[in-house]
Amino acid sequence: MIADNLKSVTQGIARCCEKTRWHPGDVKLICVTKEANIKEIEEVLALKVKDIGENRVQDALIKYRAIGDRAIWHLVGHLQTNKVKDAVKIFSLIHSIDSIRLAKEIDKEAEKINKVQDILVEVNTSGEESKFGITPNDIGAFFKEISLYPNINILGLMTIAPEVNAQDMARPCFHKLREIGEQLQKLKLAAYGLQLSMGMSNDFEVAIEEGSTMVRIGRAIFKND
Repeated sequence: MIADNLKSVTQGIARCCEKTRWHPGDVKLICVTKEANIKEIEEVLALKVKDIGENRVQDALIKYRAIGDRAIWHLVGHLQTNKVKDAVKIFSLIHSIDSIRLAKEIDKEAEKINKVQDILVEVNTSGEESKFGITPNDIGAFFKEISLYPNINILGLMTIAPEVNAQDMARPCFHKLREIGEQLQKLKLAAYGLQLSMGMSNDFEVAIEEGSTMVRIGRAIFKND
């Protein structure tokens, strides 16, 4: 079941890349395993998917003890400051930096273990009060501030679109994130090659069309229907 679902997802990514003239290798599949058990993660790893995403630090710690560094670990959910110490120990990339306070804490804890922590800045592109993320108007000042932290490496941006019935309804959020990235590059606040983490099981195709370089997919891989 997982193998068939994964094949369907990778084929979907390839079709979108062909449509947009991207190379499939330009879009990284992050397999989100918040609903998966150790056996299911092992199956995904055996199928050559190494990038594993978790929403919660405490869940990731349990799975990390079993899987270890055979996977590349991504934190794709909200990070609380009291979980930062554990997070910097296991995650290669933290997708959800959404405050100066959090960035400072990551910089501090990463320095303690002699690590430069790769991060993405979460942007609230939908304007929903229920969502985390920096507002588009504040993103420039935010980049200027955290770029001074020596133990943080900003790789790009992340966003979560609203849950909608049709993929095209999510497109404005993805388009906005791409525009923000392009503007940051023009202002020399971000390097070229900025990563864009956007798109999940129900909207990854349109996210790729809008320039996503990382898609975070869980349900479409582990569903049993």
